[in-house]
Amino acid sequence: MKIILLEDVKALGKKGQIVEVSNGYARNFILPKKLGVEANSKNMNDLKLQKQHEAKVAQENLEAAKDLAAKLEAAKIELTMKTGEGGKTFGSVSSKEIAQAVKEQLGLEVDKKKIQIKEPIKSLGMHLVPVRLHPQVSAELKVHVGEA
Repeated sequence: MKIILLEDVKALGKKGQIVEVSNGYARNFILPKKLGVEANSKNMNDLKLQKQHEAKVAQENLEAAKDLAAKLEAAKIELTMKTGEGGKTFGSVSSKEIAQAVKEQLGLEVDKKKIQIKEPIKSLGMHLVPVRLHPQVSAELKVHVGEA
């Protein structure tokens, strides 16, 4: 019996795959647990439409990420830190503070988890901060840290 999987099934396949299983396995395990549905013409058409919709949504997300990356590349964020004698800084600038500054200064939403700084910024000056917006799109954000 051909089955369209609705969820990932270990040792059988991933969600959306069409697999051939024995009638008993399908009737007694897969169908009662709602792990899959029979691969008839209606269900095949639904699967095709669902995959087209997912592809369209993925393309829209990619375009939105590219637009946001272009805006971030062109922008510059200004942050301040307290400094002591000899230019020694107190504290650091974290990804949370950078995300907050992007929201306040540019009006753009960037998740702090997408800002990829290896360790917090502890020095004054211009820093390039990588921002991973999408698996295929990343941008370099210019962050200028000045004295408070």
